[in-house]
Amino acid sequence: MEIRQQKLGEILQVLAADVERLMSLAYAECPLDIRESLAAQYFVDAIRDEDTQHSTRLMDAKDLKSALAYSMKYEAARTVSKTSKHIRSIEVEEDSEKKEDTFESVFNRLEKLLNSCFTEKKNVTRQNPNVTCWQCNRKGHLQRDCQTIKPNQEN
Repeated sequence: MEIRQQKLGEILQVLAADVERLMSLAYAECPLDIRESLAAQYFVDAIRDEDTQHSTRLMDAKDLKSALAYSMKYEAARTVSKTSKHIRSIEVEEDSEKKEDTFESVFNRLEKLLNSCFTEKKNVTRQNPNVTCWQCNRKGHLQRDCQTIKPNQEN
């Protein structure tokens, strides 16, 4: 039992379950309260992290479940305190309205440019010397772009 150590990357719950399994095999005929006390001691000895092990040992747990619960709380609190040190603060910019107005003006200019490009493209007639218009029989444009006046056709 004293050989069992927490493996690298092994979570405490798995370690506790393994210690409990080994205790029930090794001390099957021992009274339950003594077996639970021994399991808690072996569990604390098997914890890999020295800080967690020391803190759990000072807690003086009477059984495996309370030792596991305390060591998990300790590791969780330590993890939270480590991550909170690395968090950067957020600065709120006061000139957000100014940036929003600038963005809106740029957006409006872009929209005007797009509209002007679209209308210019619409008004440009296609000049192709190889094409003949079916309306006026002249070369250089298609019937849909023909500028000649169409007589009213009746059906």
